[in-house]
Amino acid sequence: MILSGWGRFPRQDCRVTRPRGEAGLKDLVAAGGLIARGNGRAYGDSALSRRNTVDMRGFNRLLAFDPESGRLTAEAGVLLQDVISVFLPRGWFPAVTPGTKYVTLGGMIAADVHGKNHHKDGSFGAFVDWIDVMGRDGEVRRCSRDREAELFGWTLGGMGLTGVILRAAFRLRPVDSAWIRQTAIPTANLAETMKCFSDHRTATYAVAWVDCLAGGGGLGRSLVLLGEHARREELPAKKRQAPYAVPARRRLSLPFEVPDFLLNSLTLRAFNTFYYHRGRQGAGERLVDWDSFFYPLDSLLGWNRIYGRRGFAQFQCVLPLERSQAGLSALLEATSRAGRGSFLAVLKRLGRQESRISFPMEGYTLALDFPISPGAQRLLAELDRIAIDHGGRFYLAKDGRMPAQTLHRADPRAEIFRARREGLGLAEVFASAQSERLRL
Repeated sequence: MILSGWGRFPRQDCRVTRPRGEAGLKDLVAAGGLIARGNGRAYGDSALSRRNTVDMRGFNRLLAFDPESGRLTAEAGVLLQDVISVFLPRGWFPAVTPGTKYVTLGGMIAADVHGKNHHKDGSFGAFVDWIDVMGRDGEVRRCSRDREAELFGWTLGGMGLTGVILRAAFRLRPVDSAWIRQTAIPTANLAETMKCFSDHRTATYAVAWVDCLAGGGGLGRSLVLLGEHARREELPAKKRQAPYAVPARRRLSLPFEVPDFLLNSLTLRAFNTFYYHRGRQGAGERLVDWDSFFYPLDSLLGWNRIYGRRGFAQFQCVLPLERSQAGLSALLEATSRAGRGSFLAVLKRLGRQESRISFPMEGYTLALDFPISPGAQRLLAELDRIAIDHGGRFYLAKDGRMPAQTLHRADPRAEIFRARREGLGLAEVFASAQSERLRL
């Protein structure tokens, strides 16, 4: 069947299998050439395999919960939204979450996802205690920081290329309510935006939407959002009576693809200008529900159709702290000059992280969406070059088009990962369209 990631580019004809249990999965592993797939929210081709794309959504049981530590044990196909619906009413919330709740546990581990709190708490892997992984011999190994530590380290962020993730134990954080104290701060340019992140390093959550088409003195102007879990006593009296209840959120859907002629520099510039000025009017502090704060895009089902029938590519890099301002300026100048901005340009500050192959490092990460076109491909190649020139590296969970030499120039760990996979005989058994394209 024809499959794609969330970006709807590239599309590939893939054989898809759905094992009913570990025995069936073991047979598939023995045949080789497979990659596990969760809910298809990786943007590019990291969960596509022509030979065998294994749908893991049938492995979706919550297995155990310790109310003292907040440790949840679950199968890899469990959706994050199911974790939230079961445990938020009990006072627990994911310690780290990406920008959508429609991801699986296995996918979160494979990409070692980060959230708006990486500068304080690190990536999702920091809260994973152990993982069960089925290896090339069909045996299941439990790995952790103390047991099979090599396997554990390479599986976090290893894009499913070390084996099939079956289940894991990870810790949730206690929360007093389902509400977030959100503070919105408009900034006039990139220097102000970065100062805002620096001045609010103690905020639990921090993220900025960037007007990526603003140039000149307004280059990098943004709306910075800070957030804290609201304590029960901070809620108005009516909400305090049911602190985990929030109003039902209206879900809209985009049932059609937006025509290509509507996606041009004029419409994108008009949208960015309108969004920025509307955000300025809403500056200040207010209470928002968890769904609106963490998952604003989830309110528009099928939003990936907004970029038209050819799909879109997301560029996401992280730049080291000391070179971030120069690198971000160059990336935004190139984007503004090309007039190929996106509806969503997201900037976050990441904290320190030392890991085998995971994406984060201390610095700033910028994400930009571009509808697929020859012009966008040229711009993406230029952004790649700028990121490499400033010591940056790339997020594989968002990639669907990068050449192998770009990855290997940016990230020396890629060659170590490739050699390890070759040495252990993993490359023939666990392979995706992405791993073949990037020579991993």
